[in-house]
Amino acid sequence: MHGGLSPDLENLDQIREIERPTEIPDSGLLCDLLWSDPHPTNEGWGDSDRGVSCTFGADRVADFLDKNDLDLICRGHQVIISFLSWSSFQF
Repeated sequence: MHGGLSPDLENLDQIREIERPTEIPDSGLLCDLLWSDPHPTNEGWGDSDRGVSCTFGADRVADFLDKNDLDLICRGHQVIISFLSWSSFQF
């Protein structure tokens, strides 16, 4: 993932089916994959302070991992000074 999850994302095939190259829309699946952010305390989906996309809670991460038989999500959209950081989400 570049940014994060989307309320529209049910399975990884949806990502594979995205036509490339493409323009990034202002909302929807592709926008969320690029711009959504984890929220350290809220559950579910929430509004983003960015004014675009959404936030997602640990419960959304756990559901997505379980449904898609994955162990973790690696995000590449956040600057971490120490190079690597593990999320504080606890499952």
